[in-house]
Amino acid sequence: MESVFEKFYENYHHDLYQFIFYMVKDKETCEDLVQEVYIKVVKSYDSFKGESSEKTWLFSIARHIAIDYFRKQKRKRKRIAAFFDWGEQGEFIRDQNPLPDELAIQNEMIKDVYHYLDKCTPEQKSVLILRYIQSFSIQETAEILNFNVSKVKTTQHRGIKKLQKYIHSEQQEGGDT
Repeated sequence: MESVFEKFYENYHHDLYQFIFYMVKDKETCEDLVQEVYIKVVKSYDSFKGESSEKTWLFSIARHIAIDYFRKQKRKRKRIAAFFDWGEQGEFIRDQNPLPDELAIQNEMIKDVYHYLDKCTPEQKSVLILRYIQSFSIQETAEILNFNVSKVKTTQHRGIKKLQKYIHSEQQEGGDT
């Protein structure tokens, strides 16, 4: 009999990896988080009740692990900023060099999607990734995010409007998007 890990890996690994990569945009971090997802799935599979599809359950776990990761990063940044006492200056210090994974992405449209998705709220970003990049239905997206269908539709609509606003404003400023 196929192990739980093998079944999930074979059926969902590509989609899972892609979902987490779109969230964190770093290959090594993505690989670590995917591993955490699989560990959690294997440990908690016996408690899976079947109230949703396995894929929906898997992506729900992945979303929660990504959220936990971002919370840890935020706390870590606050501790570092407090240690160095950069105050408000620390908010403006950014590495302007692109990450290697960003350089590897050849398609300009995908770069634009990354860029504009970062301007969305975390809820909008999750909905848009699940709906348009991962091709989940509205119902599946609602189950993964623990939203009702109405909230998914509203969040999706607001996210698209926000993306359109940013694209339009960049075109007005002379961008080539």
